[in-house]
Amino acid sequence: MPQTTDILLEAGTNELEIVEFYLEEEPRGEKDGESYKAFYGVNVAKVLEIIRMPEVTEMPEVSHPAVLGAFNLRSRIIPLLDLASWLKKKRVENEPPKVIVTEFNNVTSAFMVSGVTRIHRISWEDVEAPNKYVSALSSDSITGVVKFQDRMVFILDLERIVAELNPDLSLKLDDNISFDEETGYRALISDDSPLIREMIRDLLVQAGYKVEKTNNGKECWDRLQEIKESAKADGRPITDYVQVVISDIEMPVMDGHSLTRHIKEDLALRDLPVILFSSLITERLRHKGESVGADDQISKPEITQLALRAAKLIEGAEEG
Repeated sequence: MPQTTDILLEAGTNELEIVEFYLEEEPRGEKDGESYKAFYGVNVAKVLEIIRMPEVTEMPEVSHPAVLGAFNLRSRIIPLLDLASWLKKKRVENEPPKVIVTEFNNVTSAFMVSGVTRIHRISWEDVEAPNKYVSALSSDSITGVVKFQDRMVFILDLERIVAELNPDLSLKLDDNISFDEETGYRALISDDSPLIREMIRDLLVQAGYKVEKTNNGKECWDRLQEIKESAKADGRPITDYVQVVISDIEMPVMDGHSLTRHIKEDLALRDLPVILFSSLITERLRHKGESVGADDQISKPEITQLALRAAKLIEGAEEG
């Protein structure tokens, strides 16, 4: 069962902190029944602050009904999204709502919720992937489920929500840059989002890479152990099998920081370039990737930079 501890949260410990909040929802199929609280969570690393409901100005150019408008917070204009509306829930207003202001993908956004409860420190091992039923009930916006003694908390995929509202944040290669499709560089990628995983694979293949996919850090680490054994048995270098590891940070079971630390502490794998490709790559969080030895860190959705800088790291490793 997830526990909170007094240990200072450091990179590579496979821990995360989540802000738990709730939506007061109408019961499904019952107009006169009592409302109930559905509990959700978001990584503390994405949260700038939690505020009361601000004065909101409408944004006529935005057509999605869940977007309430925008507000001014210390000279920053921030769009506000009604999270219940996005999740196709009917929110019951028994108390003044709260607003969670977030930053990821180098974008600041805000989400209106019914209330905020507490912060939990948990291990990524306690985060389970959602089943199809949970995904369907939440507009495919849940990336993980944490089971506490008295309730379940659903980890929200805020990146998916923001990317759907702003297509400019989707992954796409820069058409003005030509890639050498003959290189055949071998990349092992790790991302828990099926959509993002497929997009990374497809776009790297376009850039001339041979790509193998894994679903989380633990699966990637296990695959690297298999590769290490194969290389040893065949008397060949690791780079005949994989030349770069590209990993998300937020993943169930083992996160990207822990994966990177494992690789850099392994004598046979430590020279393998590791790139962290995540919405959490910001100036205030970059030090975490540096502390575990990541060779590069790139913010989603800069996949063109990912393809270019991975090639540069591979070429540098070959020369070294």
